[in-house]
Amino acid sequence: MTSNLTTFYSSGITQMFLATFSFFMANVFVKQLAKMPVMEIVFFRSIVAGAFCWIGIRQAKVHWAGNNKPFLVFRGISGTVALVLFFITLQNIPLASATTIQYLSPIFTAFIAIFFLKESVTVLQWFFYAIAFSGVLLMKNFDPRVSLFYLVIGVIAAFGSGVAYNFVRRLKDTEHPLVIILYFQIIGLVVSIPAMLFAWKSPVGMEWIYLLFVGIFSQLGQVFLTNAFSRERAASVAIIVYTGLVYAISVGWIIYGERQTLFASLGMLLVVVGVAASILYGKRRKDLEKLEAVVK
Repeated sequence: MTSNLTTFYSSGITQMFLATFSFFMANVFVKQLAKMPVMEIVFFRSIVAGAFCWIGIRQAKVHWAGNNKPFLVFRGISGTVALVLFFITLQNIPLASATTIQYLSPIFTAFIAIFFLKESVTVLQWFFYAIAFSGVLLMKNFDPRVSLFYLVIGVIAAFGSGVAYNFVRRLKDTEHPLVIILYFQIIGLVVSIPAMLFAWKSPVGMEWIYLLFVGIFSQLGQVFLTNAFSRERAASVAIIVYTGLVYAISVGWIIYGERQTLFASLGMLLVVVGVAASILYGKRRKDLEKLEAVVK
């Protein structure tokens, strides 16, 4: 029995469920900090997550500076910009809507990879992307709580995540995962400290706990995510990320009273279907290309 539990816990699928839940919890606590300046949240998140990251690097006996410093810095910058903009959307539109818009990031990852990694995208994949974006438009038109301004901010955040993911893909063969994550936290500190000089709100009461949990759950999510992709095929675990939307809709309704209209819900479904289909098709396509290469 114990052996079965250990195997279940250590599986990549379980790790991805834990990663999805951890990131979702971090988002909930950001939502709870709606009256706190975003840069301040980024600052505390970077300190807490960075501390855990530093401990992990020391235990792994890896040099923190890494090898490809320019790419590490650019990954940190793009990730920080995406994080700041995503936090802004979390604070100003329904939790489920902000989460759904962020799910567009795999599309931007694939699009940027055309130029950055010289990868190709098929007509069918573009069709899936169109389905996903039509879902975003449906959300915008049938949910008055999602303004055009915050929709654009959310889409730019997803684009920034796509840029960051491409840098991670370029760095994965030369850098330890914790080093990549550490640079993300360092850039977050560098960017947030000057900004806090112009907008500072001293945390009070439970806000300290919320800030701590944002950092803890963010770091847990990064660790579980890394473990998931190292233990299972990418296509097998990537789709699990979209269970986060179920959490977002449920908690948004129960805690924040964020009820979804029929058409807004349909829009969310289109986003998930479009992105998930593109991921599955892209993975199947790569597998077939590898098989053809072997046959030849």
